[in-house]
Amino acid sequence: MTNAMRLPADGVFLGRVRMPGVAHPLVVTVRDNALVDITARSGATVSDICDLADPAGYVRQAAGKPVATLDAIAADSLDLRRDVSKPVLLSPVDLQAVKASGVTFVVSLLERVIEEQARGSADKANAIREDIAQLIGHDLSKLKPGSPEAMAIKAKLMARGAWSQYLEVGIGPDAEIFTKCQPMSSVGFGADVGLLPISTWNNPEPEIALLASSKGRIVGATLGNDVNLRDVEGRSALLLGKAKDNNASASLGPFVRLFDAGFSIADIKKANVHLTVEGKDGYSLEGSSSMAEISRSPEELIAAAMGDHHQYPDGIVLYLGTMFVPSKDRGEAGKGFTHAVDDLVTISTEKLGALINRVRLSPDCPPWRYGTRALMKDLAAAGLI
Repeated sequence: MTNAMRLPADGVFLGRVRMPGVAHPLVVTVRDNALVDITARSGATVSDICDLADPAGYVRQAAGKPVATLDAIAADSLDLRRDVSKPVLLSPVDLQAVKASGVTFVVSLLERVIEEQARGSADKANAIREDIAQLIGHDLSKLKPGSPEAMAIKAKLMARGAWSQYLEVGIGPDAEIFTKCQPMSSVGFGADVGLLPISTWNNPEPEIALLASSKGRIVGATLGNDVNLRDVEGRSALLLGKAKDNNASASLGPFVRLFDAGFSIADIKKANVHLTVEGKDGYSLEGSSSMAEISRSPEELIAAAMGDHHQYPDGIVLYLGTMFVPSKDRGEAGKGFTHAVDDLVTISTEKLGALINRVRLSPDCPPWRYGTRALMKDLAAAGLI
C-alpha cells in the first residue's frame, strides 16, 4: 500500500484524475501501484461504470495505460501548490447525486439534541449533556429506531422539554436524508475542505459513503468527510443547507472500492472508521467509530433515499452518517473542539484506504468551476459520448 493513501493490495478501485493537457477528467483504476487510465466510450464516467451489470468485472478487464504512480499522485495531490503541470486526484464520483444520512447512530443522538438545545453555544453543551444523560442513561447502543423502547425514550425527553427534530430521525421510523452537495462539486484526496467564515463551532464527520446505480443496486463504497458547522445547524434545523452545502464542504475518496467476491456490504457493516486531526498549533485529536453500531442498516438508508418514491437516473452517493462527535477541548477548558485553518484531517478504514484533506475557509478554497455542462462538452469533443 502507499504510505499516504493506505490502499490495501487487493480490491478493484475506481477514481478520477485531472490530467495536464486533457480537458476532461480521466477515469482511472489502480494496478500494481500505478494509476491506469481506462476512460472509454463504454465507461466515460464513473456513473456509467456503476450502472453496468458488473462494474468490478468491467474495471478489472478494461484496457488502459499508466498515468502516474500512486506515491507520486498522492504527493502531488497533497501539495499545497497543486501544480497544474502534474496529475492530481479528484473526487472519485461525477454525475451521481450526493446525499447524506443524518443521526444514523443512536449513540450520537444526544449530541445532536444537545447541539440544538445549546443553540450553537459550546459553553452550554456540557451542562445539557449531563442533564439529559442522567435522565435516560448514556448507553443507547441497543436502541432500534421506531421500536417501543425508542418511543419510550422519546417520551422521557419530551417530558423534560428536550423534544427535537433530531429525535424524530434518530429514534423515529423515518431516516433523515438530505442533499450534501451538487453533482460534480465534491472534492477529493488532498484537496482543501471549506468552512463558512461565520462558523466558530465546527467539526469533521468521518463517514463511509455508498455508491448505488440508477436502479438502487449498491455497487461500491468510498470514504467521506461530511464537514459540519455545529453552531449553524444548532441555531435551526432549517439552516441545514447553510451548515452542510458550501464550497469544498464535501470530500470523498481516495477511490471507490467496487463490490466483488472479496469485498461486499458485509465489510462495510463491520468496518471501523478512524479519524485524526492534526493542527498547526500542535493540537491533535484521534477517534474511531464502528459501523457495527449503526442504527439503520446501509440497505435501509439507500432504500429511504431512492426507490419508487424517488429516482436518480445517474445514480447516488450516500454518506452513511457518523457516531463520532469530537468534544476534546481545544484551548480553553470546557470549550470543546472546533477546527482551525490548516488542520489536516485523515479519515481511514482498513479496506478503503485513507482520505486526507486540509481545512480552510470556503471562500479561500478553489472555487467550483467545472460542472456537468463542461464535462459533457469535453467528453463530446473527445469523442467519448
